Amino acid sequence: MGRLVNFGKTTIALTLCCVAAGLTACGGPYPAPPPTRQVVVVDTIHGVEFEDSFRWLEDQGNPDTRRWIDEQNAYADRIVNDTALVASLSKRLRELMDVEAIGSPRRAGDYEYFTMRRQGEELETVYRRPAPPSGSDEELTADGEYEVVLDPQPLDSALRKRVHIRSLSRDGRLMVYAIRGGGADEVELRVRNLEAGEDLAEHYSWALYDDVFFEDDGSEAFYYIRRSRETGPRLYRHAIGTDPSADEIFWGEDFGPTTFIGARSIDDGRSFLLTAQHGWTRNEFWVMDRSTRRIRPVVTGIDAHLSSINWTEDQDGFANGSFLVRTDYDAPNYRLVAIDPNRPQPEHWHTVIPEQDDVFLSHSTIADRYYVTYLHNVGTKIRVFERNGTPVGEIEVPEHFSASIRNAPGDDSAYLTLRSFTTPNTEYLVNLETGEREISEPAKVTFATDDYTVRQVWYTSEDGTRVPMHVVHSNDIELTGDHPTLLYGYGGFTSAMRPGFSSFAAVWLEQGGVYAVANIRGGNEFGERWHRGGMLENKQNVFDDFIGAAEWLIDNGYTNPERLAIRGGSNGGLLVAAALTQRPGLYRAVLCAFPDLDMVRFNQFTETNNMPALLEYGDASDPEQFEFLRQHSPYQNVRDGTRYPAVMLTTGDLDTRVPPLQARKMAARLQSASGSGLPVILRYDAKAGHAAGRGRPLSLAIDDTAMELAFLIMQTGLGSNAGGESPDG
Repeated sequence: MGRLVNFGKTTIALTLCCVAAGLTACGGPYPAPPPTRQVVVVDTIHGVEFEDSFRWLEDQGNPDTRRWIDEQNAYADRIVNDTALVASLSKRLRELMDVEAIGSPRRAGDYEYFTMRRQGEELETVYRRPAPPSGSDEELTADGEYEVVLDPQPLDSALRKRVHIRSLSRDGRLMVYAIRGGGADEVELRVRNLEAGEDLAEHYSWALYDDVFFEDDGSEAFYYIRRSRETGPRLYRHAIGTDPSADEIFWGEDFGPTTFIGARSIDDGRSFLLTAQHGWTRNEFWVMDRSTRRIRPVVTGIDAHLSSINWTEDQDGFANGSFLVRTDYDAPNYRLVAIDPNRPQPEHWHTVIPEQDDVFLSHSTIADRYYVTYLHNVGTKIRVFERNGTPVGEIEVPEHFSASIRNAPGDDSAYLTLRSFTTPNTEYLVNLETGEREISEPAKVTFATDDYTVRQVWYTSEDGTRVPMHVVHSNDIELTGDHPTLLYGYGGFTSAMRPGFSSFAAVWLEQGGVYAVANIRGGNEFGERWHRGGMLENKQNVFDDFIGAAEWLIDNGYTNPERLAIRGGSNGGLLVAAALTQRPGLYRAVLCAFPDLDMVRFNQFTETNNMPALLEYGDASDPEQFEFLRQHSPYQNVRDGTRYPAVMLTTGDLDTRVPPLQARKMAARLQSASGSGLPVILRYDAKAGHAAGRGRPLSLAIDDTAMELAFLIMQTGLGSNAGGESPDG
């Protein structure tokens, strides 16, 4: 329990005046932040006391909190005040971001259903068209005439709601779709009669829904997974026309809130595949007979990833009816195995494609061969195998590129998509026999790719581990040590930071900046060992790797601490916040989006829907895990009087994955503590959630991105905007 220490009004006023005066005394050109009331709460956790002066900001609905948020947004606008710069950035961002987007079509009955946003439109709309003949190469194009199925614009005048297809009945008569508001993880589910063009009475209120799929035997019923932050995930069955509140639990009652479950039909037509994901380190799966509901375990109780689980009939000597599974069991870089459900023990697994030195990411079956995508020093290699695992070649991918491959009509070709830091997505039609390729879908945006150099460097982290980083800059750069540089990282949850085109990075480069992406531990760039080297008690390795990247950029003549900015979101927000609290003098500016910041109390934030993250971060209720969490938790490691860099935090009310209270309190804490005179600002969107990109109209996404870029440009002196002086200076 914490104890309250109530300061008298005079003491509070004096404290706030000192904070404001301190900023002015530092000689900075920026106005002081709005005053924030301080009421100290003292927590004692495992015998250690923590003071928290801003606990009251955790109450999101309190009128005082709402007034404080309004004041913070107004203050942020005063700091990022170069309207000409913001307008210029917005113009270029619109050229890069306002491109047509067409989702993959889904066939149901006589139609194909898909989402599309044409150029100039704010949101995606759900369309359909008569399904082309099987084997046809009739592509969807933005200038085609299609029937509108669902237009999201009438749902919300502010255009903050989007619609998503979740499942279609096989006959094409019914569709389950989701309505997402503001980028929250939670959605509403509705059922639409596609023949009548009307919604049915079934309505599922705002909650976390995962897999949704119709019965494929023609009956009017569908299954869905609903997650509860209190009890965990459950698989339900709903019969059309019945009361949703009476839906029966089909499976999942053995699992709690730190587990994700999944379900889908197996192609044998008789069974369901049931999966469980325990954090980001291991998986299990079962088979359920859909008529008897008898569940048979296939792989359970082993410490390994099991993914890309596909059912395959008799082929190349496999048992009749086997699962093809990508796994890192006894293979940290992953292999492809066939598992006979009648003999599922690991000693009976048949290795189809053995582990290699590179990390096996995914595989596709094209022209009766396996096309396997590998991570090779963060770039992509695509190797080709016969169905029995015999290697037969490779699809060439340029250095420092990411690639994906998919089926094309016919047996002798495939579509290959290439992208890099300086090359927007470009699709090629590849002749699989000759290797010849031609552009089938050119890049949708214009960027001067040839004007920039991409290089990969390796540096040594604190514990001696070699870590790679991509550095992108203009061809004619001179290493003078004063280039504004933006360093990006993530470092967690097995996510590899692969080469890819970013509108944010493109504009930064066009302004004359250097852009760097560090492939720090916590991702899966080098397999599960790389991931586990950056989780739980090893999380400090992630921060050390990132700090090492910043030091390399400075030591090698790219930049200096007055010109270096760092950027990260979500787990990457934790990353940059830990970096700024551990090495505040190393950076000029920090962009910290939707961040985890209070790791000591993360386990107590019962409103979060992301309790599985405790298995990645650690749970402070465990004394051993508490010890390493308190060492790096950013909120608890802010120190009064420290010269912190300029900081922009972003979040919103609808972030239920990473509670926004953390960014609110961190903004207040840094504003009260910093002795640098540089601004700490909070941009807070009351209608934004963690999936912010999926909850904003295009124009708002452009405006937000322009403000973030402007903040970094003004702070690092990029281009002609050095100084970033406020008119209130």
